[in-house]
Amino acid sequence: MRYQLTPDLETGNAQIDGEHRELFLRINRLLDACSVGQGREEAGPALQFLLDYVNTHFQHEESLQREAGYPNYPGHHTFHTGYVKKLRALAADIPSTGATISDLSLLNRHLGTLITHIKVEDKKLGAFLKSR
Repeated sequence: MRYQLTPDLETGNAQIDGEHRELFLRINRLLDACSVGQGREEAGPALQFLLDYVNTHFQHEESLQREAGYPNYPGHHTFHTGYVKKLRALAADIPSTGATISDLSLLNRHLGTLITHIKVEDKKLGAFLKSR
């Protein structure tokens, strides 16, 4: 399954949607590597990207929320904090010699959680920002 920024995932905010496109590009790179038996080698770089991405992207989103007085900021921030913590734990558990199939499965579930967050919470944020 490849990820793409379909209309049901677009927030209407150019910065947020652009960062989500980059996320999907990187996720698809990992999925492509897995499909040709190179997922273990790509998992480390993918995780490093995700760690960097969530730090930067979540800061951007939260800055927009604070500036706009977004009423759901506390819950959004709580999700972001918990997601980063779980992602760091996942990254720490993957051996330096490469990810196992179990590690890749867990990473895929973790990515699914992020996609659901985009589809629900980030869409709400986008609608709020458009209404301002």
